[in-house]
Amino acid sequence: MADLLAERKADTPAAAEVSPSEQLLLVLDGFEGPLDMLLALGRDQKVDLTRISILELADQYLAFVTEARKLRLELAADYLVMAAWLAYLKSRLLLPEPEGEEPSGEDMAAALAFQLQRLEAMKGVAAKLFARPRLGIDVHPRGAPEDLDLRRKSVYEVTLFDLLRAYGQQRARKEAGVLHIAPVRLYSMEEAVQRLSTLLGHMPDWATLASFLPGGEGGGLLTRSALAAHFAATLELAKAGRVELRQEGAFAPLYVRGRRAGDRPADPSDSEGP
Repeated sequence: MADLLAERKADTPAAAEVSPSEQLLLVLDGFEGPLDMLLALGRDQKVDLTRISILELADQYLAFVTEARKLRLELAADYLVMAAWLAYLKSRLLLPEPEGEEPSGEDMAAALAFQLQRLEAMKGVAAKLFARPRLGIDVHPRGAPEDLDLRRKSVYEVTLFDLLRAYGQQRARKEAGVLHIAPVRLYSMEEAVQRLSTLLGHMPDWATLASFLPGGEGGGLLTRSALAAHFAATLELAKAGRVELRQEGAFAPLYVRGRRAGDRPADPSDSEGP
């Protein structure tokens, strides 16, 4: 039996690390020895698991776990896997064979060995991780900060379309304003005709057209519109025979006089001043 135990050490990693004093020794009906050897014999069908009392196995395991927790918690975890596997093997033997494809005992034994190897690998990695130097305990950082010249350079990858779209979205967020155009006061020709008709009745002699313009306009567009309206009004009145016009030369002042009954038309060659 000792040779068989040594032969199965590779399949049970937990047992390879357990000293004889820490092994779970079972005393059951039909078997007496370590738990890992019972597991190996059960997988190879070299022991009749139907004669093993699961109740006695559980009682002995709980008693062992109570003592093992004081020493090594991971040891109790490994033996829990073995005990669970034994209980499963016995349930497979007691229950009828299920219909359909089920994994064989060899496959399940290999799966259990693989899980134990994975557990051992994780434990080894965890031990290596905790064995590394720890910051603040084994190693310490510098007290003075690093004097590094940190420079940041932004790189914008956009197209002209992206810029135009962003500008349009920014402009669209503003409230739309209403354009108000103040009305402009302009002189019409009808107003100028009425004004000239009123003033010419009180001016018996020649007078310049500028003297008929309304005063106090302050220049600008209103003055220019008044001059244009009065000039067009004098042409209309002259066409109707109500006024006479006279101009000494090109770009000279334009003289206006109301035409009265019995007056002859003005002689353009007449050089008489106003």
